[in-house]
Amino acid sequence: MNVHEYQGKEILAQYGVGIQRGVVATTTHEAVAAAKQLTEETGTGWHVIKAQVHAGGRGKGGGVKLAKSLDEVERISGEIIGMQLVTPQTTAEGKKVHQVLVAEDVYYPGDSEPKEFYISVLLNRASGKNMIMYSTEGGMDIETVAEETPELIFTEEIDPTVGLLGFQARNVAFNLGLSGAAFKGMVKFVASLYKAYVGADAALFEINPVLKTSDDKIIAVDAKVTLDDNALFRHPDFEAMRDVREENPTDVAAREVGLNYVALEGNVGCMVNGAGLAMATMDLIKQAGGEPANFLDVGGTADAARVEAAFRIILQDPSVKAILVNIFGGIVRCDRVAQGIVDAYKNMGDAIQIPIIVRLQGTNADIAKELIDSSGLEVQSAILFQEAADKVQAVLA
Repeated sequence: MNVHEYQGKEILAQYGVGIQRGVVATTTHEAVAAAKQLTEETGTGWHVIKAQVHAGGRGKGGGVKLAKSLDEVERISGEIIGMQLVTPQTTAEGKKVHQVLVAEDVYYPGDSEPKEFYISVLLNRASGKNMIMYSTEGGMDIETVAEETPELIFTEEIDPTVGLLGFQARNVAFNLGLSGAAFKGMVKFVASLYKAYVGADAALFEINPVLKTSDDKIIAVDAKVTLDDNALFRHPDFEAMRDVREENPTDVAAREVGLNYVALEGNVGCMVNGAGLAMATMDLIKQAGGEPANFLDVGGTADAARVEAAFRIILQDPSVKAILVNIFGGIVRCDRVAQGIVDAYKNMGDAIQIPIIVRLQGTNADIAKELIDSSGLEVQSAILFQEAADKVQAVLA
């Protein structure tokens, strides 16, 4: 689950990570009030107005601007709130901005020049260890840095059973070229950041940039945070941060009815029970000359209501030209699934205008096939895996 920048910073602050302070606003009136509040609390005279959407590169699309007065806060926030923000990480349509973060200006003059860094914490799947990736080239696309100057990217791998060791945090500060108060501040920042990553059950913490201010403070100016959906039951406060306006409506609908759904770019919809069988079914579709349009696992409960919900979700994709239902009756009986398919088909009436191939194997599979074949509906039944593949191939021809 992705969260907004301001929410990510709230999580960081809970673990003692220094952040650029800010207040979220949904109207120009709230934005001006937020700016006044920040001026009173921090003394900042200038403010940064940041669009809050789940996409990077906001500045390139005009979603991050500096306001040097309250009049500019009002004008700029009015321009950003409600805009369709197009960035390198959005579609051509962009994303509508519903709120902005009014943040303090942290690039103030001082005894030294401000310096931007890049730091992220994530899982290195190859080694099975957590990893801190960092660079002196903050404020830039890390992909560009990796491609053009890979020698400027450093990593520290952390054994999750041991945790971050002191020398590793010091390595980060040393490789970033820091000294004195900034060195100590970075060591503390890295330790707190890793603590936040583990404590929040995160999949990614990406801070770009991490800023060394002109008075040697280390703070997170931005925060891209991805939380592990499977761990949200331990964090009800994080679950409340979900902004469904930023998510695919089909994904939201599937989650609300308890279906595991991932949209793909294909022409054959899949309805399967069990992740392993779902993967095999997608391979089957590929071998038959089609392309899977989705991953959809109905789980161990496949009654009429659940099957109907699955059909409706699959059919929201106009690219789907056929649906393959592949169910193994272990926990769930095949005849119950078959009845669910028949009932769902009848309930949906003319909503189903494409071929449906159903393969049911396992408990009461023979009864299930009879139910399908005698239903009078335009549903093709199959017994063998290859038979199902052949029927998919035939309807796509």
